[in-house]
Amino acid sequence: MTLGSKVVPRFRRLPVEGDVPEAGSDNPGDPVSQSLGKPTSAPVGAGADHKLSGSIGLGTLTFMVLAMAAPLTVAALSTPIGILVGNGPGYPAAYIAATVILALFAVGFVAMTPHVGEAGAFYTYVTRGLGRGLGIGTGFLALVTYTANMFGILGFIGQAISNLLVQYGLPAGKWWVWAAAVIALVGFLGHRRIDLSGKVLGLLLIAEVVVVVVVDAAVLVKDGPEGYSSGIVHVSAMTSGSPALALMFAIGAFVGFESTAIYRDEVRDPQRTIPRATYLALALIGGFYTLTAWLMVTAWGDNGVVGRAAKDPSTMFIDTAQNFAGKVTADVVVVLIVTSALACVLSLHNVLARYYFNLGTTGVLPARLAQVHPRHGSPGFASNTQTVISAVFVAICVVAGLDPVVQVATWFGGIMAVGIVLLMLLTCCAVLVFFRRDRVGTRRWNTLVAPGLGALGLALVLAIMIRNLPVLMGGSDVLGVVAGAALVLAVLGGVVLARLRPRAASPATDRSAESRA
Repeated sequence: MTLGSKVVPRFRRLPVEGDVPEAGSDNPGDPVSQSLGKPTSAPVGAGADHKLSGSIGLGTLTFMVLAMAAPLTVAALSTPIGILVGNGPGYPAAYIAATVILALFAVGFVAMTPHVGEAGAFYTYVTRGLGRGLGIGTGFLALVTYTANMFGILGFIGQAISNLLVQYGLPAGKWWVWAAAVIALVGFLGHRRIDLSGKVLGLLLIAEVVVVVVVDAAVLVKDGPEGYSSGIVHVSAMTSGSPALALMFAIGAFVGFESTAIYRDEVRDPQRTIPRATYLALALIGGFYTLTAWLMVTAWGDNGVVGRAAKDPSTMFIDTAQNFAGKVTADVVVVLIVTSALACVLSLHNVLARYYFNLGTTGVLPARLAQVHPRHGSPGFASNTQTVISAVFVAICVVAGLDPVVQVATWFGGIMAVGIVLLMLLTCCAVLVFFRRDRVGTRRWNTLVAPGLGALGLALVLAIMIRNLPVLMGGSDVLGVVAGAALVLAVLGGVVLARLRPRAASPATDRSAESRA
């Protein structure tokens, strides 16, 4: 069976913005385009009858983006590392600062949502604000960023499953065998209707959140060796160590909350659901991370937390669970760290499939990627493509003899962290330009002040990341340069392609009339 054997045939090319309808055309334009006096801008290969389908509500969409953020993985891995290399007992405040910066970004992101009528997230937003060249470049940058994140998690989850089996006296097997099994499972779920993925992600997310809440509650009730931590409110603690690195690790832990817009065609009432899910996901992630980090510091004490993190950050949360909530809870944490990573991989797979789909609908990538599964209403061929890419990547890692954690997870996690901040910064700039140019928004806070401050905050974080890129890449200056070059080339590649293929359209059409209808 070929990858595309169960998807609909290739669609004929539909007109794009700027085309002049031919005489006798049976597709003179959609109602919105007609009302605006403009030619139709239906994307290539994705007519009104061939869109992705689904019935995602607010709760499911929020669960899906929270699962991509992987809260248990952040609590068990990112937070201890942030405490160690950042500002110790002051690290929880870094999550508050990150939440504020991303909330400013979200204000502009949400304000622009009614004026971007198609799915595509960063790709469509940047195209509407900064033009086709940077828009396509942003689409490529998103592919590189989310693919890097997925590759890193695949390395981690493969090794995590092996370690888990060893812990219970079972044959461990090679990490890549388990990574391949995860790829197959995720490919199966991603090929089907998005509602199925939403249900699976919801169950996995509930399980990991519950166990973290249990550990948090146990620490809150029993108190720590030095009482409740005060580092979160003391300026001396917040500015100790390296607060810049603390902010860098904190903001990198929020990956996923911004992906709400990619599911636009599969969401019920996207004009209301996407903004609400974006704000809700950000609030839940920010509050959850801050509380958990504060209680982890409390569990070891302001004076002892850095020393414990230095001993072994990867076991810090597990030991916290065992000391305060018992061995059974600690064992559950070990298992759920694996399922948390699985949920993250599934979420990333779905996001990547939809980026491929949207780039295919517009002629930027091959039109076959824009095929919609006739039964599941999913981006079937795009999903299969991502499955193959993941499998090929794992095979390359095996041939190259790469360590799944020290090399794969670390290197690709560094690329992801820089890429996601650059994507959000470009989107903030697009929001500012769009509202200044088109004059469709009158609220200065939503269209100028908040996105402007968000852009400044993100630019600061990006500068910190670039300066410390070797740290993110495992201490290698050469890999830092390679990672930075890959991200820059992704953007420049889009700009070049926009000039070489002027018929490659943008899905970002003028939908301002929709918000007034």
